[in-house]
Amino acid sequence: MVVSVLEEMRIKGLGVIDDAVVELSSGFTAVTGETGAGKTMVVTSLGLLLGGRADAGYVRVGAQAAVVEGRVTVPPDAPAARRAEEAGAELDDGALLISRTISAEGRSRAHVGGRSVPAGLLAELGEELVAVHGQTDQQGLLRPARQRQALDRYAGPAVAGPLADYQETYRRLREVGATLAELTTRARERAQEADLLRFGLDEIAAAEPRPGEDAELAAEAGRLGHAEALASAADAAHAALAGDPADPGGLDAGTLTAGAHRALQGVRDHDPEVAQLADRLGEVGILLADVAQDLAGYADGLDADPLRLAAVEERRAILTHLVRKYASPVGDEDGCGAVLAWAEHGAARLAELDGDDDRIGELTAERDALHARITAQAGALTEARAETAARFAAAVSEELTQLAMPHARIEVAVRQQDAAAGDDAVQLDGRTVAIGPQGADEVELLLAPHPGAPARPIAKGASGGELSRVMLAVEVVFADAAPVPTYLFDEVDAGVGGKAAVEIGRRLAKLADAAQVVVVTHLPQVAAFADRHLVVEKTSDGSVTRSGVRSVHGEGRVRELSRMLAGQEDSQLARAHAEELLATAARLGRGARTEAPSP
Repeated sequence: MVVSVLEEMRIKGLGVIDDAVVELSSGFTAVTGETGAGKTMVVTSLGLLLGGRADAGYVRVGAQAAVVEGRVTVPPDAPAARRAEEAGAELDDGALLISRTISAEGRSRAHVGGRSVPAGLLAELGEELVAVHGQTDQQGLLRPARQRQALDRYAGPAVAGPLADYQETYRRLREVGATLAELTTRARERAQEADLLRFGLDEIAAAEPRPGEDAELAAEAGRLGHAEALASAADAAHAALAGDPADPGGLDAGTLTAGAHRALQGVRDHDPEVAQLADRLGEVGILLADVAQDLAGYADGLDADPLRLAAVEERRAILTHLVRKYASPVGDEDGCGAVLAWAEHGAARLAELDGDDDRIGELTAERDALHARITAQAGALTEARAETAARFAAAVSEELTQLAMPHARIEVAVRQQDAAAGDDAVQLDGRTVAIGPQGADEVELLLAPHPGAPARPIAKGASGGELSRVMLAVEVVFADAAPVPTYLFDEVDAGVGGKAAVEIGRRLAKLADAAQVVVVTHLPQVAAFADRHLVVEKTSDGSVTRSGVRSVHGEGRVRELSRMLAGQEDSQLARAHAEELLATAARLGRGARTEAPSP
């Protein structure tokens, strides 16, 4: 039973499509139409709904924007429904409404369940809901990386678990290897840096600077260098305040102030203001006496010692050298403090550099342990892929039998590439082989189309029709292993005709028993097996081309199949062949059984 179904899409202003509604069946829906009518736009529309890249070139000429809206029934407990609800979306009567708008300027907007969301969320939902396969996917199957991806997808947890463990080890091994390479290649530069740091730290330690010492010495040097001038000025100032012993009759500031104070003291009781002035004069007298005493002490303490001055200047020269060499910026108010800060930082950096040797040893040991681990993991991954390859090849070969290739045989080769020893190589079965993010294995699909033919890579040994059937067989095998609700195939029948086309139609119909299948096809043999047949058609009024999508039933379907067969809807031979195709499909249990008669 199909749990999720893409019910319909509305397309407006996209490519050649002006406004069309695509109503889909829960089983097998075929989409046909003339070349250039816009069938590919149906695939493009679904790709946009699933988070595909927006391109302003998709917008129809003259339109302001292209809009694609889709309605998908999703059970409430489905992962897609839960993820949408986490983003704030709401289900509409059990359906999830998805829309994508692209403006003519290239801006893109996405909505899910009435909530604006990033296009990345659409891509997440798309992985759960729809598998899209077009001609580009068919060519992609030729690439070894895609073939390995296909094998891993089929294997499921048997490979996914070992691969996850391997990739974690591989990531860490790359990190350790890069760090070791950096440490070893920069060993010379690190040694030079350590030598410079040691020299600087020794030079600073020998000088033993103190914070603020350079400022203190500058002040002392200024005092010692002008000792005589300072002493003379101090003596003159002392004489002016306290009198000159050599001139007993001379006036001084202290005597004059004392006389002024005595004059006011005698009348202070007569006026409070005079009393205040007298008090102030008394304070001035005390202050003058203190300053005079300090000046006398200062003059006596001055020492014009040339030896001390020389020592101070020598010390200042040492500190100035350190400040210029290690302090930043030069001329800092506390140059010695800046020098000491450099020394602290330099000591920490030196300890780090000196510890690199120990770190190299630790990292080397870790690298060796990781290399041993990844060797075992790569071997386990190879064994898991080899075991899966046999089952995968048998399953695809069996499907090819159902697709008119009864004698074809698929082989899946799991190989390793020889390499030189190193971090990106391991020993497997006595060989040194290269490893990468996905392990040591290269996977290649080989096709032997008939008995006796050698198995050759499908890129070289498969025709276009054979490659189409191989891809369909692979997808059917995937559907059995890990099904998705909806499959969209864009001309998966390219290069196929005759009986093979009938078998592809029958196999797609069988796939539709378990999932919704939408096929864009140009083959009537495939379209005849569909439960619902949609025709994309365009008309032209000479200036504007419009495309529409209509469902055909009964007579209308016979006419469309006749057109596909002979290019003529009314050809009697083509009609007879079309009716025969529909009868064959019905006899095989599919085709037109869900259609209502034409109105």
